[in-house]
Amino acid sequence: MSKLEEKVNEILGIEKKEPKETKEFKPLVPRKEDKESPDVDNDYKYSRENYYNLIERGQEAIEGILDVAREGQHPRAYEVAGALIKNVADTVDKLQDLQKKLKDLKDVPKSANQNIKNAIFFGSTAELQKMLKKDEDNKDKNTEVKDITPEKDKEINIDIDKNNN
Repeated sequence: MSKLEEKVNEILGIEKKEPKETKEFKPLVPRKEDKESPDVDNDYKYSRENYYNLIERGQEAIEGILDVAREGQHPRAYEVAGALIKNVADTVDKLQDLQKKLKDLKDVPKSANQNIKNAIFFGSTAELQKMLKKDEDNKDKNTEVKDITPEKDKEINIDIDKNNN
């Protein structure tokens, strides 16, 4: 503090406050990659560590802003503290969602083996018959499939009366 600040503080009767202890700065979470694990597991571990780091820093920031709010009794400080608390809570929710997403990713092969009950075929009847014929040939060689598609040489003429609506 300068001499001027010391004189003003002395005149106003403000006691000199000692600086609060500062916590050690924790380095960012180093990315640890396991060569044997699939990418999903590595990404999950890295995301999880980062979420934990964000939550811890958010909690430290909440403590600091609450101290400022208590000392200053200013509504804006409490508003900022409330927003910060909400942000930390959202990060906790994201951490929980990460668990669910990992579970869904790991359960995909199990759900892929389910039977199909209703299927829709998009294509021409000729393509469908070829596909069915191929299936039938594989199942039973004695079954005969008849092609009922119209020949390309024949034209189908439809007369439409333009006067009738």
